[in-house]
Amino acid sequence: MANYYSDHPEIAFHLNHPLMKRIVELKERNFADAREYDYAPVDLGDAIENYKQILDITGDVAANIIAPNSESVDLEGPHLENGRMIYASKTFENLDATRKAGIWGVSMPRRYGGLNLPNVVFSMLSEVISAADAGFQNIWSLQSCIDTLYEFGSEEQRQKYIPRICAGEGMSMDLTEPDAGSDLQRVMLKATFDEKENCWRLNGVKRFITNGDSDIHLVLARSEEGTKDGRGLSMFIYDKRDGGVNVRHIEHKLGIHGSPTCELTYKNAKAELCGSTRLGLIKYVMALMNGARLGIAAQSVGLSQEAYNEGLAYAKERAQFGQKIIEFPAVFDMLSRMKAKLDAGRSLLYQTAAYVDVYKCLDDISRERALTPEEKQELKKYQRLADAFTPLAKGMNSEYANQNAYDAISIHGGSGFIMEYKSQRLYRDARIFSIYEGTTQLQVVAAIRYIINGTMLANIKEMAAEIACSDTLAALKARVEALIPVYEEALATVKALDSQEAIDFLSRRLYDMTCEIVMSLLIIRDAAKAPELFGKSALVYVGMTEEDVIGKAAYIRNFDPATLDSFRACEKQEEA
Repeated sequence: MANYYSDHPEIAFHLNHPLMKRIVELKERNFADAREYDYAPVDLGDAIENYKQILDITGDVAANIIAPNSESVDLEGPHLENGRMIYASKTFENLDATRKAGIWGVSMPRRYGGLNLPNVVFSMLSEVISAADAGFQNIWSLQSCIDTLYEFGSEEQRQKYIPRICAGEGMSMDLTEPDAGSDLQRVMLKATFDEKENCWRLNGVKRFITNGDSDIHLVLARSEEGTKDGRGLSMFIYDKRDGGVNVRHIEHKLGIHGSPTCELTYKNAKAELCGSTRLGLIKYVMALMNGARLGIAAQSVGLSQEAYNEGLAYAKERAQFGQKIIEFPAVFDMLSRMKAKLDAGRSLLYQTAAYVDVYKCLDDISRERALTPEEKQELKKYQRLADAFTPLAKGMNSEYANQNAYDAISIHGGSGFIMEYKSQRLYRDARIFSIYEGTTQLQVVAAIRYIINGTMLANIKEMAAEIACSDTLAALKARVEALIPVYEEALATVKALDSQEAIDFLSRRLYDMTCEIVMSLLIIRDAAKAPELFGKSALVYVGMTEEDVIGKAAYIRNFDPATLDSFRACEKQEEA
């Protein structure tokens, strides 16, 4: 029987991440829960086995329930009835199966009914579910919104809401509005305090809300009258049981049809303040978005895996000119590049998730006791790494998912354009990944300061120094190390232009170079430990990185800022 986890040993490999021991130590607090919960692990080995069992259960549900339902869900989609969103019929089957499997609220502490899973494992679950149906992964993975409520809400709110998510209720984050998409400072949904009822009331419209008719919403609203920027925004909790919010419209989308995208009207809806006023955007939404971006990275890796699977299976079966098309250089080159992007992107995903885990665990511990000076330094280190790597993981993996889905259709030829084949759905589903939760361009904006200030260069040099490998891989590593001075020179060239506009124009090239060198080092590290899994991908990916880094460095070296004026002149001429 198929299993979307055990069929891909590359996933389980990352349970042996160098930081995993530290993550489990921090997450399990010296395994104190074992005295109270019979399912809690007693040591590191037991924790890893628990993770594998949960992943295996999820892999079974994904392969044998969610994936077979995906075509029906794609065709039917959700619909609107009397101001309520109704899921596609097979989505209800998926929800029932995942609830029975016990994979809701999994990141939450056991005292609230959760499984206390680290981000690394949650990302693996997300990847597995996304491979089966990226649209359903959206619904399921929004449970991670509870992390923000856990982090910033009161203990009373935790007790009230977290057990409901662990039991399988859904969540949404209601951020965007018709006039506030990427620019969330413009949010105008109004929050006013009701003195008589001792609660907040919300009024306004939210748009493009994923899973918008969920049970529990985190809502960004303007609580400070007369303000127009982010300092007037606060975060609120809306409970569907209280009423006051209706679905006005469900968007008809290119892909992820099973994931309902709603326009909501808030009419005097009762809500609770989460945390403090005025921190909604500058603190709480940033935490929420970083978690969501890691989720999209996992979603992207899952779809990339499925696109590769589809392309590989078709290439092995399809014969043309008297031989299987997988024997054609153009096809096996395409497949090898797909696999290399998948493996390198997955490594970046779990490297980032590990950084997030160490930082978040220490931050959680700091609310229970004072951290030691060493722990404070560790927290700062991994918070910086998490902030620097999250936009890399989201941006590159979402782009790779699009590329792999595109190539899967190319391998299928004309059949890939036919609706009966899965590749077309993967292609449609993937397109949103590089748009929502911050476009790739916004991921570049989020990452570029860590690139320009030399943080990523220092990380790259440190990573290269730490990797130990055999003679064969040492030669490959040397090729990547030869790219570091090329990258460093390009970085210096851009900084020397002393023009913010020029930096903005060239930042995508620096971003791509940074990501590709980082991923080359990560895939070499993985290949050193498991050459049978990653040896070929390491060879292919390093070659791709050389192609790209050297080409982009040449562009930067020959860039003339006056070119920007020429571009503007061309645009104005076209407008005229």
